[in-house]
Amino acid sequence: MTPEAFAFARKALGLAGSHPLAAAPLGKRGSDRVYFRLTWGVRESAILVHYDPRREENRYHAAIARFLYRVGVPVPRVIGHDPAACLIVMEDLGEVDLWSLRDSEPGERRRLYLQTISALRDLHAFPERDFPSEQVTLMEPFSPELYRWERDYFREHFVGAVCGISLAPEDARLLEAELSALAGRLVAGPRCLVHRDLQAQNVMIRNGEPVFIDFQGMRFGSPFYDLGSLLCDPYMPFTEEEREEYLAHYYGLSSFGYPWEVFRHRFWEASAQRLMQALGAYGFLGLSKGLSAFLDHVPAGLRNLEYAVARAGGLPNLERLLRSCKAAACARTRGGSGGER
Repeated sequence: MTPEAFAFARKALGLAGSHPLAAAPLGKRGSDRVYFRLTWGVRESAILVHYDPRREENRYHAAIARFLYRVGVPVPRVIGHDPAACLIVMEDLGEVDLWSLRDSEPGERRRLYLQTISALRDLHAFPERDFPSEQVTLMEPFSPELYRWERDYFREHFVGAVCGISLAPEDARLLEAELSALAGRLVAGPRCLVHRDLQAQNVMIRNGEPVFIDFQGMRFGSPFYDLGSLLCDPYMPFTEEEREEYLAHYYGLSSFGYPWEVFRHRFWEASAQRLMQALGAYGFLGLSKGLSAFLDHVPAGLRNLEYAVARAGGLPNLERLLRSCKAAACARTRGGSGGER
């Protein structure tokens, strides 16, 4: 941590230059950010973030955080931001997230997920007409072009790089037509603010309550995308009953006017879209970026995508491709590649 960063942190925290201040690195996250835990006094702490501005969404984080905090969505409080130095000091939420509680007592896990879904509905309910776009910049909304980028990402970094599959031209054409139609249905549905990466490691638990982090990719899009991120999260095991209960809880809070069966069908379609993006990310981070731990999540991600596609129905070309991907993974295992990835 540089002297300049220490000086900024002291100023943001209101600490004199002589006041002891320690910084411990917490590691680099996937979005090109480095975190430090700052400690001073007896039990005082905060988090310092140094972000890479070349990743566009990183430049938007502080303003989004302040907006969400102001409207009552649970996020960490921003204490200070130096956009020129790409530094943020924010509230320290501790070390506990939903993922770390995956094996906790079922009643406690259920309580936290129900609270998380209620907080998510609060985010989704914020009226688009009231969003302060003059003060807060977001990434581009979900659109047919962004959904196309996601499925190309899936085909390149998962189907091609992880599974070693190259589609025949006719198969590629049929798959593209099918997934383009899926994107069209998502774009035509309800639109709201979406977190964009609402998985268990991005929900911290502070004083027994959920708090959202890593929301710098927030944009307007389908609420079902966030629901798919949370309830089909490859990092977390769910029973079918749990998933149904949590989805029904959101449905009871929502005001979209869909019959339950239509609502659930839209959820499964959006979950398939989200899981394609996640598998593409695992392949990209695991193989292109050398972060091999992400490949450990491929089997669960593939299982969840197969399940979502089966529940959604109407995606036969994607379903057929997933069977080939699964067979390729099994063949690699039998070939002694060190396990299914």
